[in-house]
Amino acid sequence: MNLAITIFVAIIFASIIGTVLQQNQPYNDYIIKFGPFWHEVFLAIGLYNVYGAIWFLILLIFLVLSTSVCVYRNAPVMLRDMKQFRLNVKEKSLRLMSNSQSWTTSKNLEEVEKNLQYYLKLKGFRVRVKEHEDHKVIAGMKGAWNRSGYIFTHVGIIIICIGAYLDGSFGLTIKEWTGRIIPETRDIRADEVPDTARLKPGDSISFRGSISLPEGSSSNLVFLNIRDGYLVQELPFAIELKDFRIKHYASGMPKSFESDLVIHDDRLEKPLEQTISVNHPLIYRGYALYQASFGDGGSNLSLLAWPFFSKKIQTLEVNVSVNKKRSLNTLAGKYTLEIDDFKMFNIFPNSKEEKAVTGKRFKNFGPSFTFKMRDASGVANEYHNYMLPVTQNERRFFLTGMRSSVAEPFRYLHIPADKDDSLNRFMAFHALLYDQAKVKRIAEASVKAAMSDANKIDEKLQADVVTSMMRLLTLFNQGGYAAIDEDIKKKVPKDQQVNVAQAYVKILHNLLQNTYLDMLKEEGLNTKKGVSAEDSFFFEDAITALAGIGAYGSPVYFQLAEFKHRESSGIQITLHPGQNIFYLGCLMLIVGIFMMFYISYQRVWLILKLEGEKLNIIFAGSGNRNQRDFAEEFKKLAAKVEEFTS
Repeated sequence: MNLAITIFVAIIFASIIGTVLQQNQPYNDYIIKFGPFWHEVFLAIGLYNVYGAIWFLILLIFLVLSTSVCVYRNAPVMLRDMKQFRLNVKEKSLRLMSNSQSWTTSKNLEEVEKNLQYYLKLKGFRVRVKEHEDHKVIAGMKGAWNRSGYIFTHVGIIIICIGAYLDGSFGLTIKEWTGRIIPETRDIRADEVPDTARLKPGDSISFRGSISLPEGSSSNLVFLNIRDGYLVQELPFAIELKDFRIKHYASGMPKSFESDLVIHDDRLEKPLEQTISVNHPLIYRGYALYQASFGDGGSNLSLLAWPFFSKKIQTLEVNVSVNKKRSLNTLAGKYTLEIDDFKMFNIFPNSKEEKAVTGKRFKNFGPSFTFKMRDASGVANEYHNYMLPVTQNERRFFLTGMRSSVAEPFRYLHIPADKDDSLNRFMAFHALLYDQAKVKRIAEASVKAAMSDANKIDEKLQADVVTSMMRLLTLFNQGGYAAIDEDIKKKVPKDQQVNVAQAYVKILHNLLQNTYLDMLKEEGLNTKKGVSAEDSFFFEDAITALAGIGAYGSPVYFQLAEFKHRESSGIQITLHPGQNIFYLGCLMLIVGIFMMFYISYQRVWLILKLEGEKLNIIFAGSGNRNQRDFAEEFKKLAAKVEEFTS
């Protein structure tokens, strides 16, 4: 019994860990969460697959064996005890009991016996009588099912363990240890997965896997996540997704989502059609199909690629689908565009000021898509671009976020939109800054005008100032203000860096402003009387965006022009033959615990002995729960018994 309790406690703690710690996730997720050291510790003791670990299986086996021995040893004794009334009890034994009383009466023996049997039965006791040579024994028993509670509880634990074994992944663990299966780690098509990572129907008695089905598609496969890899489990039928529907709250959170499924099976006369939703699965041939999630099912996106770091504006139309790749030749070399996701809605809470103006708690930023740009060496940055410009501080911006690792948050670049909600003006200004010849003419003209106003005509000085301007512009184009600051730290003494930096920023800002004014003139705007506040804000926002392009990490900006949305349904498929067995064990455990804790097992005995004309009565009893309460109850019983016999 001590061994069984110890193992049971160990399994409880292991199960808590297996419930709190998400199982069978990619190792990178665990490294990010726990760090390299604890990751190795948890990996070594098998906490990432608790229910499939060999030590957990050993604990279950020992618990079953230990509990089975307990049942084997004690159940027969308890069953006999439930039937035996102990009618051969001795007078001395009853007098030694803690709950015992005796008295005499002058009533007739048969009358007393009849009254006592009636009263004990009235109180719920089963009664037996045995006549001895010189006395009679009346024995009563109540709550004998308390003893069977022990049996129900322990047998329930055994059945639960058997159900856990049937529904666990021990079979896959053993096959993996023996080399019969090898999880696949490559990102390849399902039909390319080798036989060592494929499971036929019947190869595993239980599993839990998932599949993402786009609308209008079907599959007879399910993917089982195994740490950093996966297995492909074949199904004996095919699942088709006819339609997927989703409703949202005003906050953007999903309100409800459901899938119309069609099951194609040779056993069926016609395909089986059924709608599944959260908590309303489809059960077919022992397989349970749950509505688990939703996502993009391969939406078709039409993108415009705007080049960075070029004096020419030559947009490229790129058509690609979610979860697909596309090779691109850019000015910075060959890149691979990988589309990861598309979202129709991006809903965020409004600020107090916005809520006061609009009266709405939430705002929709519109469609967005997530993608990676991978260079020839395999290094990739992840991006998140919104299709429509977003209003912030009463100005409109195209938002594009970038991060180099999933552990980082997105850092957003705010590209100002022009009055037509387009990128044309910003991209024209950006391209103009890379037209060295044109910018140099603007610089020369601005320097010449400034020196003429100051009555200083020095061609060499003019040339030096223009050269400095162009050098600062080149640094700015390469890395923004950070590149200029780095250059100052390398070339200027520390005590002069602040003054030089202020001078450099003033010179650069003057050149950028003159270049911007020149662009406005080409647009046909009259700048002699200055520029509007709207154009001034655009210039400030454009400079801020241009300063961040050097760290953006992509040679192009992708603008979502059009899309054709296609949704997918995330379906979790499980096979649990031990589920009903497990439920049976839980039911037995609950019933057994109820019997042991809430049914009191009570016994009482009466010895009736004639001595002359007097009838001596000894009344004693015992209970297996809460002796103090039983003692009070016994006193009440004894008082009634004495009343019946007096």
